[in-house]
Amino acid sequence: MTELTNLTISEAKKLLAYKEITAVELTEAHLKNAEHSKLNAFTVLTHEIALAQAKISDSKIQSNSGGIIEGIPVGVKDLFCTKGVLSTSCSHILDGFKPEYESSVTTNLFSNGGIMIGKTNMDELAMGSSNTTSYYGNVINPWKRKDDDTDLVPGGSSGGSSAAIAAKLCMGALGSDTGGSIRQPSAFCGIVGIKPTYGRCSRWGMIAFASSLDQAGVFARTVEDSALMLQSICGYDKKDSTSMNMPVPDFKLALGQSIKGLKVGIPKEYRVEGTHPDVTKIWEQGIEWLKSAGAEIVEITLPNTKYALATYYIIAPAETSSNLSRFDGVRYGLRVLPQKGTLDDMYKETRATGFGREVKRRIMIGTYVLSAGYYDAYYLKAQKVRRLIANDFQEAFGKVDVILTPTAPSTAFAIGEIKQDPITMYLNDVFTIPASLAGLPGISVPAGLGSDGLPLGLQLIGKSYDEETVFKVADIIEKCANFKGI
Repeated sequence: MTELTNLTISEAKKLLAYKEITAVELTEAHLKNAEHSKLNAFTVLTHEIALAQAKISDSKIQSNSGGIIEGIPVGVKDLFCTKGVLSTSCSHILDGFKPEYESSVTTNLFSNGGIMIGKTNMDELAMGSSNTTSYYGNVINPWKRKDDDTDLVPGGSSGGSSAAIAAKLCMGALGSDTGGSIRQPSAFCGIVGIKPTYGRCSRWGMIAFASSLDQAGVFARTVEDSALMLQSICGYDKKDSTSMNMPVPDFKLALGQSIKGLKVGIPKEYRVEGTHPDVTKIWEQGIEWLKSAGAEIVEITLPNTKYALATYYIIAPAETSSNLSRFDGVRYGLRVLPQKGTLDDMYKETRATGFGREVKRRIMIGTYVLSAGYYDAYYLKAQKVRRLIANDFQEAFGKVDVILTPTAPSTAFAIGEIKQDPITMYLNDVFTIPASLAGLPGISVPAGLGSDGLPLGLQLIGKSYDEETVFKVADIIEKCANFKGI
């Protein structure tokens, strides 16, 4: 039999259904891998919870009453609140915080049979593109450059989830995507990651970064597995005012369908200066794959895309400034009280000690753009540009069914390589941010290796609530690329 940790979710589901393996065996195998891993992908492993859930799954499978991903070991990004389990969003400010409630997304995941083996590491409060801002230390990408043993970043902010999947420490994982935090690490680690339409998954119980952008999503090693994972977490939630009350499709049914006659948009504005030639080459290869499969390739224009990065780094920090004001040392998490200090002193010391450098930078930017005299000039103008970006996509989708772009402008870089240059770091999300601002679904699919031997990803952007077309086209790319992971 294939080693248990080499199985895909769909393969494991069949073996579980035929009673050839048990959920307990599957869980123990992944826990063992995770325990011995040196990647720092998990902040905490939840052995007791995982084995208890696995026993319940075996019972459900025995009675043929299992859920969509019954018995499948998964990782949960640390910004999802999990009842009784440390949930810090990898920030010192939330030291010791163990929620008394379960997030809606993890509730759905567990109801559908997911087994949580641990909480995955991430950039602090989801702010970063490299997973080097976590209070718990850097996550290491399991991939290495050709003939080079230098440790590489897994991408961010969901780097722990992506590294864990690539290294076969779990079979699926939850992530969140604000400006590319699922898609970019998926590309860096050679796996599949999807951000659904904003409102498709509940945000209740997520530790917020930027509320109008944050969206839960999933990682897996194949398109089929990601379809199963996404279906297991979607659904309307009355506790989230942005949650869309609409049926959840069976995403798996979209796979294996013909794309003959389907129109694929190629935005000319995504030919960005500084993009690595390997990225451009794999994009051209992706276009040829889809053309050979019968799709019609259509050049489109998204003229306001050039403003997306600047717009994002006004809106997201502004919302951050507001959301993080609740972390003050009074109710939960870290409290630093100087001797004979006042309440104001406690606020200052707690926040100065509790937040890392990147979080402080974004809080200050956000507070500035929201301040009197600058609100209209920066924040209000950014919101207007955001609408123009969304309108560009709406107009483009009047002509095409899906849009194909690169996921990231380069392959994974070394830890510390561009750490001192925040602008260069922010540019890693140049291809993913526009879809986030428009609230559209986007998936990254591994498409090949660069000249340095590292994974390259292709991104597909779909219409609102049309994840099915995104999955259908992603399935074609996956079959054409025939990508082999680690």
